[in-house]
Amino acid sequence: MAYLGPRLGVSRIFLPRVPVFRLLYTVRMDEMGLTVGRSALERLDFDNVVLKKLPMDPSDEPGVRLVKGACFSRVKPEPLSNPRFVAVSHEALALLGLDGDEVMNDPLGPEYLSGSKVMPGSEPAAHCYCGHQFGQFAGQLGDGAACYLGEVKVPPGQNPELLRENPSGRWEIQVKGAGLTPYSRKADGRKVLRSSIREFLCSEAMFFLGIPTTRAGSVVTSDSKVLRDVYYSGNPCYEKCSVVLRIAPTFLRFGSFEIFKPADEFTGRQGPSYGREEIRGQMLDYVIEMFYPEIPQNHPDRVERNVAFFREVMCRTARLVAQWQCVGFCHGVLNTDNMSVLGLTLDYGPYGFMDRFDPDFICNASDNSGRYSYKAQPAICRWNLVKLAEALAPELPPDRAKAVIDEYLDHFNRFYLENMRKKLGLLRKEEPEDEILITELLRTMHDTGADFTNTFRSLAQISCPSEGEMEQDKEIVKKASELLLDQCASLEELKSANTPTMDPRELAMLLSMAQSNPTLFEMISDRATIARQLDRMSKLKVLMETSQDELRARQAQEWTSWITLYRKRLARELEGQSDVQAVQEERARVMDSTNPRVVLRNYIAQNAIEAAENGDFSEVQRVLKVLEKPFSSQPGLELPAWVGSRRRTAQGERDEGEEQQQGTSASLTAIDPVPYDSKPPAWARQICVT
Repeated sequence: MAYLGPRLGVSRIFLPRVPVFRLLYTVRMDEMGLTVGRSALERLDFDNVVLKKLPMDPSDEPGVRLVKGACFSRVKPEPLSNPRFVAVSHEALALLGLDGDEVMNDPLGPEYLSGSKVMPGSEPAAHCYCGHQFGQFAGQLGDGAACYLGEVKVPPGQNPELLRENPSGRWEIQVKGAGLTPYSRKADGRKVLRSSIREFLCSEAMFFLGIPTTRAGSVVTSDSKVLRDVYYSGNPCYEKCSVVLRIAPTFLRFGSFEIFKPADEFTGRQGPSYGREEIRGQMLDYVIEMFYPEIPQNHPDRVERNVAFFREVMCRTARLVAQWQCVGFCHGVLNTDNMSVLGLTLDYGPYGFMDRFDPDFICNASDNSGRYSYKAQPAICRWNLVKLAEALAPELPPDRAKAVIDEYLDHFNRFYLENMRKKLGLLRKEEPEDEILITELLRTMHDTGADFTNTFRSLAQISCPSEGEMEQDKEIVKKASELLLDQCASLEELKSANTPTMDPRELAMLLSMAQSNPTLFEMISDRATIARQLDRMSKLKVLMETSQDELRARQAQEWTSWITLYRKRLARELEGQSDVQAVQEERARVMDSTNPRVVLRNYIAQNAIEAAENGDFSEVQRVLKVLEKPFSSQPGLELPAWVGSRRRTAQGERDEGEEQQQGTSASLTAIDPVPYDSKPPAWARQICVT
């Protein structure tokens, strides 16, 4: 098995109660002139600067507590029973100067990378931070399951591009799921296999899509178990504890600066370090000097330095959310404690890549109001920037912060349009009408229920019109329309998607309450939620009176109209170009390197999770290989290798990004393998993440 060390030779050495494989790394055979080296993980060069620069909690008191006047608390990770690797990311581990195969075959690897054993130089700690969760200040939160292990010096010869993104010269490493910390609240500090696999795969998927993100080096599972009530049904069961190794320049976040917040006017909660202004200054100095060293060089004045820092965070945040929108990614819990001060995608919980395009797409089933829906993400990130600005005052003057925030929408729109033009292959010209063309594309995708990823991927197959093509134009548009119709939803899919999620009696009661008692209505619901339910009812009524053939004809008409507009715009790309073929080839190349063939859809993750839960880790490793080249076809990796059965269970939900299948029976349904670049199978609609 992959997590076992190399086999012993013919002459075996046995010591009482010492594992055979560990002897390979501990026994010196001086008589043979052979010395076996230490584990590569024991040779990591730690330099834990943040623990020297920011105040440490002086208390070693175990258990959950309020931590005042400190940014970190020392912790002791809780060992797992029989830890073993599920998978490793070779590229992520290379950031630390580690070879993935060597780590996989290191018998100490699973122990070190689960926190079961502490590496030399590592100083386990948990970070104290606060946050606004679903718009309300929650007070002290902190690393309830994550554990800082230390900062590893960048190895010689690392890619200069990576160093440009991480000028600190160190990579912070964490283990997530290593046990209790002072910030665990009512939880146990553990994670299970599902949520760990989801975080591992998506961290790496986002990196290979070119989106700024924290990285994941490995997933370890074990024989240790925790009790989870998966479906909130009162029938908890034991699940295996698992741990993810996370890697980033830093995991400091907007909420790190909210520990100084005075009492909130709505919740009455305050940050645990309220009044400790000097610590805020220390943290600000640390972040800027370590991760934005060019800023103090260009802005020696402290106020100007802080404004420049906030502007850079704003720009990175605007660029990040624009990239999310362009691949159909929905984070799910954009609280201030999940926003990186480096503009990285941080904390993968109930995320989701959109299948059928829907601007109201909500990936987190517990987000009843749609606060963190796909279309809300740009505005929510701006709201979070406002909260960061408040947390930085008076170091950041409020009037200067407001001026920076007022730039946010222009930055977002510029990044978004730049990406969208590439996705449509509009490379030679920038026209004001491009915004209308993009808007019409998204409207058509929404109306026809088109698959987001596959529709954009298909656009490269629509050719630019050339001279003498007018007679064939109708046939070309028809073929293009048929290409996109293959990505549209069926009548049954649209009916399912537009079925109201609220009981009609409850909806009627809320509508009446909105008129008779608006104050009470605002306490238990909101107008946006009601509007979405009414819109679904209206669309469902139309669909109930429509046949599949009528729907198909309407979808074809809508796509024909948009494709005609698109090809007129493509024709203008050719104006003044002598080599039309070269323009066509460049356009296809750019589009195919911008529009992914594969993203981590929920059903792909779920297949890998179910295989792993059955003891087969190969599907997790296979999916990782596919996601490492999301823009390319990989012969031999078109289909999942693992095929299991789908158990249909009573309705319920899973916690912290953990998935489930919802149904009404308890039968087993065989799964046919679906290609990774396919629209999701019907059973994927049953997946619920919360």
